[in-house]
Formats: sequence, structure tokens, C-alpha cells
Amino acid sequence: MTVPRLPAAPWTQRATLAALVTALDPAGTGECRWVGGAVRDTVAGRPVADIDMATRLLPESVIARLTEAGIRSVPTGLAHGTVTAVLTDGPVEITTLRRDVATDGRHAVIAWSDDWREDAARRDFTINALYADPKTLDISDYFGGLADLAARRVRFIGEAEARIREDYLRILRYFRFQARFGTDGGDPAAEMACAALAPALKGLSRERVSSELLLLLAHSDPAPTLARMAALGVLAHVLPEADPAALPALIATETRERVPPDALRRLAALLPAEPVLAETIAARLRLSNAHKARLASAAARLRPGPSDPRALAYRLGWEAARDRLLLTGGSLAALADWAIPSFPLKGGAIVARGVTAGPRVAKILRQVEQRWIDESFPDADRVEALLDSVMAEGEAG
Repeated sequence: MTVPRLPAAPWTQRATLAALVTALDPAGTGECRWVGGAVRDTVAGRPVADIDMATRLLPESVIARLTEAGIRSVPTGLAHGTVTAVLTDGPVEITTLRRDVATDGRHAVIAWSDDWREDAARRDFTINALYADPKTLDISDYFGGLADLAARRVRFIGEAEARIREDYLRILRYFRFQARFGTDGGDPAAEMACAALAPALKGLSRERVSSELLLLLAHSDPAPTLARMAALGVLAHVLPEADPAALPALIATETRERVPPDALRRLAALLPAEPVLAETIAARLRLSNAHKARLASAAARLRPGPSDPRALAYRLGWEAARDRLLLTGGSLAALADWAIPSFPLKGGAIVARGVTAGPRVAKILRQVEQRWIDESFPDADRVEALLDSVMAEGEAG
């Protein structure tokens, strides 16, 4: 039987990774393997973002061997057996093989293991339980992950309901991976289990839920998956205000305008155009203040405002203007190769004309600025003429 092998990929050729393997396994006895996303994405021909390693070594041994080799390490998750090796071309998370002793749907009590299959058995999906020998690139596939990846099938390892009860966040992870790797039809057993156990999502931390939700929305086209989540009753336990039917229009506009996916903008599309409600939802999802403000701004997209895209960008800023234009099906063409200008008139120029500093100066500035915007941001000479006009009107009045 031919052993499957990891396809050649640039990351597997990195000298820093070779040095890492030598540090952890100097005798070449198979103490470590690449695991998870890097293996899965390489097999699928997709870009690799993060690199993870599994090892039979205990965390303290990992730290000791890295230190001896002059590789800086950070104990990022010692309770779960994870040590991060800090390399010049990116960090690598190194985790000791584990088995679950007890789980409660949110946290797991673990024990160290030296059995690769036992470690694989505690992972969520078959496509995430692929290991590759760093020297031979031979792949260890204990649960049919390669076949599932080829068939674009997202399948839990073992019984779906049991795996979800170990960690209810796996409900959202299932749909996220379905949006990225699955086909239109999901796994019936997985969907049935997700639907039955969805109420438990309310017991998870909002940070974990919002992180998974935003990762899902960042995929190229999550609309069918969101619609399926709604049909199964799962979405109502995460985002009851969401209307998945609003998402395809935004994705079509993003595609037309050649704009990359943006999870927060897509979240705004799912929600009613009500700023106060958007702020409430942002707080519930524990979003940052910046994201909260952006979501509220996007929710004001149907309120009266500048119709000219450049005027909109000047008033709101580039990001907020782009959000509103895309959410309402508008074009970004007017903003291409255009930088938001600075208003060239200052209050001192008005005071120099004999106007006493105070409210009247501010009023004149606002009037001139609005005319400058209405005329599509002319140069400073034209601004002077606009100031002359405003002041003449004021004297006449």
C-alpha cells in the first residue's frame, strides 16, 4: 500500500523549520509531526497561514530542547501542552499529544499521550486530523481525512453528537469548515446533531462565539452556509436578528467591485439597518469599540446623507464610506485612486478678514466647506472665491 505524501510546498522547505525539527528530534526517532491546517491546506492546494506541530515530547522537554538550540519559546498554553517556537519567518505552535479525560462542553481535562492515533481521535473533523512526517512528508491519516478532503466532505471523527458535547463551539466550527471545504449538501448526521444541540451555544463565552462567526463570514461565499444554519435553527441561537437573505446581494456587489471579503461588513449586512440595535449586538458579541462604531455606522446606511461617494468618504472616512456604498449596492469607481483631501481653509484666514473669532467664524467655515464639497473639492484658489461669496452674502444679509 502506497503511503500518501504531502505535496511539495514552500513552507516545507524553510530552513528555520528544518532547524526546529532538528532541535526537537536530533536522533530522527519521529518525535514530532506537522499537523492540522498546514497539512490539510497543502493537500487541498490552498495557501498555508499557520503551522502547527504535534510531538510526543512533554512541554518541559520541548522548552529545554528549544532553549538548547537557541530557539526562543513562549509557554502560550502549557495547561494544554502548547509551546510556541518563535522563528524569524513566523511562530510555530508545538503541542504535546493528548487524550481527553473529561469534558463539559466548554473545557476539557486532558492527559498527555504518546499515541498519534489517540491524539488524532480527540480532534474535531477528519480533515483536521492529518499528520505529516517533517522529514519524509509521509502523511498519517487515521480517520479518512484525505478521502473526505477530496470529496469536499466535512465529517466529525466518531459520533457527531458525542464530539459536539465535548465542546459546543464545534457546532460553529462545523459550519465554518463547511463554508470553506464542503459542498452544498452537508453531512446529515452532523447537521442533525448541530440542530439538536444548538441551544447550548448560549452557554459559551461571547468572545469564542463571535470569533467563530467572523471567521465564517470571512470566507469567499458563506451565504449558503448561513442560510442552512438559519433553516436548521442554529443561527437563531447565535444571532437571532440575522437575515441571511440579505447577504448574497452584498457578496455580489463585492465581487463586482473586486473587493475582498470583510467579515464585519458582512455582519452588518445580516443585521437590520438600525444603529442602536447594531451597537447592542456588537456589545453582546464583545466586539471592540472600533468594530462597534463601524457596525453602527454601517447600520446608518439608509439614513439621509451625501449621495456623492467622495462627499460620503470625506464626511465618514474611507472605510465607513466603502461599507455604506457596498451595502447599498453602490459603486466604488469614484473613489479609485482618490485620496480624501484636507479642507484648505482655516479659521485664521476668516479672522484676518475682520471677523471676530467665535461662532460666526465656525459658521462661515461650515458654509464654505459645504460649498467646497458640493463642487467636488476644488483647489485653494476656488476656496478663496467661495469664502468671498459666503462673506458677501453675510454682509448683504
